Amino acid sequence: MVRPSLPACSAVHDPSLVVRPVPPAEFGRRRRVVVTGGAGFVGSHLCEELVRRGDDVLVVDDLSTGRRENLVALAARGLRLTVASVADPAVAARACAEADFVFHLAGVVGVRRLADEPLAVMQSNLASTQAMLVAAAAAHVPILITSSSEVYGDGPVPFREHDPVRAGAVEGRRGGYACAKAMGEFLALGHAAASGLPVVVARLFNTVGPRQSGDHGMVLPRFVQQALRDEPLTVYGDGGQTRCFAHVGDVVRALADLARTEAAFGHVVNVGSERETTVLALAELVRERAGSRSSIRFVPYGDVFPAGFADPARRVPALERLRSLVGFAPSTPLPQIVDELVASERCRGTVPSPQPAGTSSHSFA
Repeated sequence: MVRPSLPACSAVHDPSLVVRPVPPAEFGRRRRVVVTGGAGFVGSHLCEELVRRGDDVLVVDDLSTGRRENLVALAARGLRLTVASVADPAVAARACAEADFVFHLAGVVGVRRLADEPLAVMQSNLASTQAMLVAAAAAHVPILITSSSEVYGDGPVPFREHDPVRAGAVEGRRGGYACAKAMGEFLALGHAAASGLPVVVARLFNTVGPRQSGDHGMVLPRFVQQALRDEPLTVYGDGGQTRCFAHVGDVVRALADLARTEAAFGHVVNVGSERETTVLALAELVRERAGSRSSIRFVPYGDVFPAGFADPARRVPALERLRSLVGFAPSTPLPQIVDELVASERCRGTVPSPQPAGTSSHSFA
């Protein structure tokens, strides 16, 4: 198989590649929708939103990180699950053959996985996206692919969709993930130009909510789990790096709306929150809302990640395009999100019940 050459990651998406595609399936009709990676964190919430809207949903997921239990409640409402990898072209072709719309979310995520298995992460993400785009183009089925804010690298904030992608140094592991995601975007818009494939690229920023795992470096669920066990909250670096955290319910509503918005096709759209907070402030907020006695422990990056593994200082999206297309942007307040996650984690029964009022003390390590 001849592999496509990787475009320069400093390039800008060429507006000349954007064509006016045919609109998606008629609004109001029950659609047959495929969600790749639908057993995962964002994917399972998207499936809930789509089923709520009346769509007939098929999930294709290899369950490498997704979980069947995320979809159990939806099975009774007609959701179907195929356990397979969409990196297999035959699987991708079957998924697209009778679909009215495809959401491609399948991929490997998590800073920890990227640091430990950079080659596998890059190959998996690019192969699955390439296979799904080829299959969608052959079936001429509209598709939304999720990309990542990582493509912006250390560029100036707020990040705007027309900004150059800045994946980072070739010798840095984080840059490889960003470049694979950027390549997926270029391929998507290339298919749009070559065949008129109706495609939307959604660049997701930090998305949080119930069912997210802290196992692969996701900061908020890790903080919540540590706080509820009164363990030290581990903050990498000095905690001055900032992120914007969007509730997954807001994010999947935006994705579902973009799929119904003809004007979104042929474009890249940022999806996330624009409310910026430092990681240290997040740790303090989690500790407060959980009523935790945890200390805060600062851990040098070199103790956790390989040499040269960069962590961008800021990550803030510009959301004007999203608002103009769907009429809203994620806005759930962060304290409300933290309260929900604390309650959700306690309901799982893996952490102690809250201490009586007045028994919690806070201190920095």
